[in-house]
Amino acid sequence: MDLSLPGTPADPFDGLSPASSDWLADTRAPITGIDSHAHIFVRGLPLAAQRRHAPDYDATLDQYIERLSAHGMSQGVLVQPSFLGFDNTFLASVCARYPQRFRGVAVVAPEISDAELAALNAAHIVGARLNLIGLPLPDFSERRWQALLARLNALRWHVEVQANAADLPVVLDALLAQGCTVVVDHFGRPDAQLGARDAGFRDLLSHAASGKVWVKLSAAYRSAQETDGTENANALADALLAAYGPQRLVWGSDWPHTQHRHRIDYDGAVNALHAWVRDDAARQTILTTSAAELFRFEVQTASAASSVG
Repeated sequence: MDLSLPGTPADPFDGLSPASSDWLADTRAPITGIDSHAHIFVRGLPLAAQRRHAPDYDATLDQYIERLSAHGMSQGVLVQPSFLGFDNTFLASVCARYPQRFRGVAVVAPEISDAELAALNAAHIVGARLNLIGLPLPDFSERRWQALLARLNALRWHVEVQANAADLPVVLDALLAQGCTVVVDHFGRPDAQLGARDAGFRDLLSHAASGKVWVKLSAAYRSAQETDGTENANALADALLAAYGPQRLVWGSDWPHTQHRHRIDYDGAVNALHAWVRDDAARQTILTTSAAELFRFEVQTASAASSVG
């Protein structure tokens, strides 16, 4: 896999501002906050044949760094957007060039070659995402899925799942049976009307004892009806904190909030975290030591992250 993109319109490093370049170059800074879920892309990248939408705007590396810097965030985790399919080159290029600043979560097919997986792993990709919204659930008992999951486990990658809460019991049981470390996106996406009473969300809480499941406090608006979802998410966050503790929760901005930009911005995403996790020490753990462990950042953690906000 060629992870270089010199001189092409899809070069993620094209047009970086001096401030962004300075931020990237400062590798001495300790971890003050890790945004565990964001996307970068530009128009003109090859799109997946099967997709729910295609943005008509750019979400550039420079724009993302500006938001991280403005809120005292020291690292970010780039998640492959579903509309870019299996071509992870754009985000992998960033993670490969700036390993102290970024990690990546790729989208891969079960048939991906060992060489392609090795190239992604060398580029500091640390997980594979399964976006199951609107799709039939995979049969994880199939040989091709079992083989893929075994290869991911060997690389110490986690499996990131975006699914509606109703599907989580089947998906979590199947992945945990294969020995996977699982990261559940966006609070587990419970039904907007049921919230914390959603049976799938309650099942997610029950998997805390496994020690193999992590949950992202992110994008509450994806489980809400025409709001930013903050109020409903307070109860979800309380339940997750009680079950998992801050040590296996991470926070993500979900920037640039695709399909929901009318509801929220980066400021709102940071403010939401403070509403969901009101204890400063717990919030610090979520933003620093918890995320650093999950995404394997090898940077000394700051003694305090109270400046993040």
